[in-house]
This record gives sequence, structure tokens and C-alpha cells, in this order.
Amino acid sequence: MAKGQARSGGEALSKLVRDIKNCRLCVDTPTGPVLPHEPRPVLQVNAMARIGVFGQAPGLKVHHSGRPFTDPSGVRLRAWMGVSEEEFYDSTRVAIVPMGFCFPGYNAKGADLPPRKECAPQWRQRVMDNLPKLEVALLVGRYAQAWHLGQLDRATLTETVKTWREVISQTSPKLFPLPHPSWRNNAWIKTNPWFEADLLPELRALVRQGLCGC
Repeated sequence: MAKGQARSGGEALSKLVRDIKNCRLCVDTPTGPVLPHEPRPVLQVNAMARIGVFGQAPGLKVHHSGRPFTDPSGVRLRAWMGVSEEEFYDSTRVAIVPMGFCFPGYNAKGADLPPRKECAPQWRQRVMDNLPKLEVALLVGRYAQAWHLGQLDRATLTETVKTWREVISQTSPKLFPLPHPSWRNNAWIKTNPWFEADLLPELRALVRQGLCGC
């Protein structure tokens, strides 16, 4: 029975991913401006994954590659997690689900726009419902933190990340609020040394535990 249930769950997730890959809401029935290019939803999921990476939206490099975090931010994120590239891109171990599945484009200053508003209401809870084995999840940035943390979310990213011990003690799977691993946050990391000294060792230990199924 358990095997049949797992197979059924995997089939449901596969169909859901196909539907997401074919999504054109931000072009055909957009909330706000139309997506300025053809949609290319990017995510990595498997019903067996024990680790989750929940970020904002793909950047331009990821839009072109079709693979999550194929950019310098991904290099830093994997270092934060203490995982190899092979481990990171093993969908049976790590699920990568951004708040918006498509690259949203740039604003007038050349920075990435926020995740598209169409994605989360349509897809997010359905994806989460099909990831039953998650033990640890990284909340990368404010958009993921606001959606997943609810009342545990604070007014600013710094305040939220500072409460990481409280957050992981009250959530299942254990949710780790993180800044984005972009170089733009180098100053934040330098002015918050507790992040690398205290949070990251705990995160790496729990990620390793999840990867090995201990």
C-alpha cells in the first residue's frame, strides 16, 4: 500500500509540474503588466525530497539555462548549505521552488522585478502538498518568508533572520529564514557576523542530516 501511495503521489506531482511548465497566466491573463518575454517556469521537485530551497524568482541566467541557481548566487547558496553541486541538483534530495517560476524581468534601474503575482495563488500550496517528506527548508528572501512564516515573519528581513532559532523550533519542516545569497548582500553579511558564525553551522548540520536520511 505504501508503495502504491508513493507512486500515486509521484504521478500527481509529475502532472502538476507539467501543468506549471505549460503555465501562461502572466501572458494570457496577467495581474499587472504582461511578462516581457515568453514564460519559462523553472523548478526542481520530487516527492522524495527532504530538503527544500524556497527562493524568489529565477534571474536571467537561470531563465536561459532552465535550471535553478545556475549563477554566482547558486555557488554561494551551496556553500551556505554545505552541499556539492551533484547533491544540490538531485531532485530526490533537494526541492527548489521559487515564489515565482519565471524570470520577471528588470525594473527601470536594472534590478530584478519582484516575483510575478500570478504564481503563488495558483500553484504554491499545490506544490507544497506534494512534498510530504520535507524536513528542512531554506526561505531565501522576503517573499518566501512572508508566505511560509505567517505570524512568525517580522517587519524586516534582518529581524526575521535574527529569530531563526525561534522559527526552526516552531515549524515543521524546520524553516530557515535567509538573506538572498547575491553579492548585493555582502555588506549585510559583514554587519551581521552571527549569520555565518551561528546560523550556518546549524543549517549545514540539519541539511546534512536530511540528505543522509539520518
